[in-house]
Amino acid sequence: MADSKRASEAINVVHQDEIWRAHVKVEKVSADVWPKRWSFLTEAYKEYEMECVNLKRVKIPHHQTARPLTPLEKYVHVGPSPPVPQTTQALIGWRSGHSHLQLEKFGTVHHGRRSFLKDWPLDACY
Repeated sequence: MADSKRASEAINVVHQDEIWRAHVKVEKVSADVWPKRWSFLTEAYKEYEMECVNLKRVKIPHHQTARPLTPLEKYVHVGPSPPVPQTTQALIGWRSGHSHLQLEKFGTVHHGRRSFLKDWPLDACY
């Protein structure tokens, strides 16, 4: 609604030009004043670069270097899959029927299902 009202208003070109000139003036003044106020940042950055160059020259001891990555094949062994069943009904769970292909490597989960109301004090129910 506000956009339709704004679109119907006449545009004052002179006023828009004055606003633009004010923005340009502020940018120019800021560019002139910046070295007086913030030039210490460039010096600090140069000092930081010199420290980085000096640190790169220092040789890292052998015990602090990163070791090469161990190949994944050393820890993960993938065996052959059992033959694919002949029927689509036998496809359901055909890999989980073999003990060496079970997802549960450490046995079945023994989380008992029980109601918390049995442990709840009877006084709290009233």
